[in-house]
Amino acid sequence: MEYRKFGNHYVVRIEKGEEVLSKLKELCLNENIRLGSISGLGAANEVEIGLFNTETKEYKTTVMKGMFEITSLIGNTTRKDDEVYLHCHINFSDASLQTFGGHLVSVKISATSEIIVTAIDGEVNRRFDENIGLNLFDFSK
Repeated sequence: MEYRKFGNHYVVRIEKGEEVLSKLKELCLNENIRLGSISGLGAANEVEIGLFNTETKEYKTTVMKGMFEITSLIGNTTRKDDEVYLHCHINFSDASLQTFGGHLVSVKISATSEIIVTAIDGEVNRRFDENIGLNLFDFSK
């Protein structure tokens, strides 16, 4: 991963073979980004996505391998228990232009990925909500 900072924006290039979320977490730790938005695109060869079942309160995940174009990667970064917490979704298409998407669990880059992280001055934490089964924004602090 390489990146350059412009004001509160980070222009990031994820390299071939790297996993995106681990690199974004590394960036947030190195730059002390406590709240921000994420957008990007790129090429991948392995993607794990999930769908949250609101009745069972569990994620069903699927791993896909092949040649994919990341057509949209969006998300945010916050903190939970003072740790970096990334919440991202992804859309990607295969060679036949069929598009898939969901909650991003993991994505490995096959060529490159270009991502913009915008740091927001402030902090929003997360707390687990038993009723919903997810880590929600916590505005109590």
